[in-house]
Amino acid sequence: MIEIATSPATTTLVIAGDLDLAERDQFPEIAARVVGLRRQLLVIDMCRVTFMDSTGAAFLISLADSGRKRGGATVLRGCDDRDLFVLEVCGALELFRIDPDHSCAPETPATGVPVVEHR
Repeated sequence: MIEIATSPATTTLVIAGDLDLAERDQFPEIAARVVGLRRQLLVIDMCRVTFMDSTGAAFLISLADSGRKRGGATVLRGCDDRDLFVLEVCGALELFRIDPDHSCAPETPATGVPVVEHR
């Protein structure tokens, strides 16, 4: 699932679940909507991404490249190391600003009891 939110200067994509070949049918429509919004900053929230393959990486790369061509920037937040590795293997990590400090609160399961992370 991919949700789009906007502010006057920013478009934020919140991605949940897999970002892979099985989800590719929705990528062109989402990319067209994001490009059409013409915001200078694109923030991609990856906190809830469970898996990303090269197809998902290509989608993110296309978004970052479109923004860069308009003089904008793309920030990845909540990315884990494996997702960063996929982008690095694709040779595209330099297209993104990385926000290593962001993390979303854990989701509350259907029981209504908040998840407590043990570290």
